[in-house]
Amino acid sequence: MKQDALLSGRGSIRRYSTAQSLLLAGPLLLLLLVFYLYPLLSLFPESLMLEGQWTLEHYKHFFNQPLYSFILLRTIRIALYVTVLCFLIGYPVAYFLANLKSQRTCNLLMICILLPFFTSILVRSYAWIVLFQTKGIINKFLLSIGLIDKPLTLLYNEFAVLVGMVHIMLPFMILPVFSVLKSMDKNLLRAARNLGASAFKTFIHITLPLIRPGIIAAGVFSFITSLDELVLVLFLIGTTKMTLPLRMFTEIQFRIHPTVAAAATVFIVAAIGTIMALAFIEKKE
Repeated sequence: MKQDALLSGRGSIRRYSTAQSLLLAGPLLLLLLVFYLYPLLSLFPESLMLEGQWTLEHYKHFFNQPLYSFILLRTIRIALYVTVLCFLIGYPVAYFLANLKSQRTCNLLMICILLPFFTSILVRSYAWIVLFQTKGIINKFLLSIGLIDKPLTLLYNEFAVLVGMVHIMLPFMILPVFSVLKSMDKNLLRAARNLGASAFKTFIHITLPLIRPGIIAAGVFSFITSLDELVLVLFLIGTTKMTLPLRMFTEIQFRIHPTVAAAATVFIVAAIGTIMALAFIEKKE
């Protein structure tokens, strides 16, 4: 009876006090505080110390050294490319799924989209190596049909990283956009078309404003996750064209240099700043 009441909206949900909520969330908060927040916060004092004195010298070294600046710009560029590509590929897929009449077909395709989550990034990285290497499946196929005369260089460059990252981030773009498209009132689209609006105008003035929260959430997640991706970059690009996380990983194998701590702090501040800026813009609009 209570279950039927809750499903029909007539039931009430138990509300916990602040003390009870903190007690229930306490173990998780403690875990995050000890193993996540404390290590991150400890980087900040490390980045400001030089021979026992407080200084900004490590930040100056990070921004003034051409190598770090170049690697930082490359990392941001790759993350932006991944985010844009995920949207360009993910939106049509989400739109197609949201407008499927058969729920069974939609569920089946959604399972196919979620299947990569059951495979580790390490295994997927090896799979891309098998596909992209000089004697891999793609080069063998292109050579066999006479489309190329010599194997293409598909591995250990930005192309391989972009393909691998898009493959990882694409479900995170499809799911939020699919959710908002599915809940959107289709009568608004029909009304716009009946009033003479083209498909493009309907998308710009009706669909895009309604799905913007989902796009922002998916875009922020894809961008920030692409910024600090390490395993995939390590396997698909190697040390020839480093990203900032890979550079930091290479340096901390020997010792935690204060410049690395400064780079990590800049990374964290940039990620938090991006989230806060987008949240402020969304709230303001």
